[in-house]
Amino acid sequence: MPITSIGNAIAAYNATARAARGETELQPQAGETGGLDFAQMLRDGAKQAIEAGKKSELLSEQALAGKADVRDVVAAVNNAALTLQTVVAVRDKVVAAYNQSLQMPI
Repeated sequence: MPITSIGNAIAAYNATARAARGETELQPQAGETGGLDFAQMLRDGAKQAIEAGKKSELLSEQALAGKADVRDVVAAVNNAALTLQTVVAVRDKVVAAYNQSLQMPI
């Protein structure tokens, strides 16, 4: 079964975890917010990554025009790279958790 979205992966993981605990309810448990808040957090992280990339590109253009300090450009590019690495790491963990839940015996 291919993963069509992170939201689907999170929902499948939550459903599998509840089934493994023997719970048959589809409603979130006490203290559990469901998959929507986590999905929103991931969306916000992706937006921040895009903004960091745009800022680094803008500073790079300004540096080429002689209007920005090289240190600021290096800091912005490093920030964009670190943000991208974080987003990729989170995505990899979510996909690994989803794949692991698919391999659980029923």
